[in-house]
Amino acid sequence: MGVGPVTGTASQRPPHILLVEDDPGDALLVEELVADLSPRPRLDWVRTLAEVSQRLRTEIPDCVLLDLHLPDAHGLEALARVRGINDQVAVVVMTGLDQERTGLAALASGAQDYLVKGHVDPHLFGRAIRYAIQRKQAERTSADLQASQMRAQENARLERGLLPTPLLGADRAVDVVSRYRPGRDHSLLGGDFYDVVQDPTGLVHAIIGDVSGHGPDAAATGVALRLAWRTLVLSGVTGARQLDLLEEVLVAERDDEQTFATATSLVFDPAAGVVLVRRAGHPGMLAHGPTELSWVEVPGGPALGFIPGRARWPAHELGLDPDTGLVLFTDGLFEGRIGQGSERLGENGLLEVARGLRAEQPEAFVDALIARVEELSSAAGGLDDDVAVLSVRWRENARRTQL
Repeated sequence: MGVGPVTGTASQRPPHILLVEDDPGDALLVEELVADLSPRPRLDWVRTLAEVSQRLRTEIPDCVLLDLHLPDAHGLEALARVRGINDQVAVVVMTGLDQERTGLAALASGAQDYLVKGHVDPHLFGRAIRYAIQRKQAERTSADLQASQMRAQENARLERGLLPTPLLGADRAVDVVSRYRPGRDHSLLGGDFYDVVQDPTGLVHAIIGDVSGHGPDAAATGVALRLAWRTLVLSGVTGARQLDLLEEVLVAERDDEQTFATATSLVFDPAAGVVLVRRAGHPGMLAHGPTELSWVEVPGGPALGFIPGRARWPAHELGLDPDTGLVLFTDGLFEGRIGQGSERLGENGLLEVARGLRAEQPEAFVDALIARVEELSSAAGGLDDDVAVLSVRWRENARRTQL
C-alpha cells in the first residue's frame, strides 16, 4: 500500500527527486522509500556534485536529496555548493544518527529539511519531501512579492523624479496637463521625463525628453536630466547653453556611449504672446486650438549625446493665439504597432487620430488622445513604449490681459 500523496508542483505531477549519494546501499534504501509513495516520484541518482552540476544545467528537479559525505564535498560544503549551482531548488540533507546537530546547521544554511539515515519510514520520508518542496515554493513566492514591492517603491521614487508637479506661481500664465502611461512592461518606468517652471519674470519654461533604452538605468538618467534642467532654469541658465549643459550631464551619467536623449524645450512669453522652441532630436508637437489642430515641427539639432560638444540647437519663435496650446509627447505615443499586423501608427496617423477627437478642453483632449492610441494598439499587445504627454496652454484671459 502506497504512502502519499507526494505532490508539490502546480501541475500536481509526481515530484522529481535528484538523489546525491555515493553509497549504493543507502541509495537502494531511498529507492525502496520512493517505491512506497503514491504517486511515485521520479528518482534520479548521481554520486558526486560534479554530476549534480551537469544535471542542473539541463533540468531542475523539485527536490535534491543530498548526502553530506561525498567524494568531492563534505559536510555543509556540499550544501553550499548545491545552492551555489542553483538556489531555486528545494534541498533535503541526509545525515547519520550522530549528526543531528549537522542537520540543524544545514537548515540554518538554507536546506529545507533533513533526514537521519536508517530512521526514516515511508510516511516521514514522503512528508519531508513534500514539505521541503512547499517551503521552497513559499520562499520563492515571498521573494517575488518582496521584489515586486521593491519595484513598486522604486517606481514611486523614479516617478517623483521623472514626472514632477509643475512649479508655477499664483499668477501663472499657463495651464498644464501632464500624463504618463507605461508600456507593456509595467515593472519599471522608462526614461521619459518632463517639467514646467515659471521664473520670477513671468516666463514659463517647459521641457519634455526621452532617454534611449528602458529600465532603471534609463530612468535614473532621465531623473538626472530633469533635475539638472530645473536647477538650470531656477539659476537663470536658458537657451542653447542650457542644452549644452544637459548634454554634459547626460555624457557624465550614461554607462553606454550609445545612450542618447531627445528633448524639446520651450519658453512661453505671455507679454509677447510667443513661444521660443528648441528641439534636440525630439518629435514634433500638436498645436491644439478650439477649431484647428496642426502638426508643428520646427528645425532642430541632433539628440543630446549624439555628437557631444558639437551640436547646435537653434531657437524658433512661434506665435501662439490666446485659445491655442501646444501638446508635446514622447515617441511611444505614435511608434507603437496598431491592428493585427506590423504597421505603426506614425506621426501622420497620430495627427489623423487627434483631428478625429471631439474633445476641446486640454485635459479631455489629452485623455481622449491617449485612450484612442491605446485602443488602436490593444490588438498588438498594447503600447510598445512608455508615453509621456505634456499640454501647455495660455491660461484663460492671461494673454488677453497682456494685449
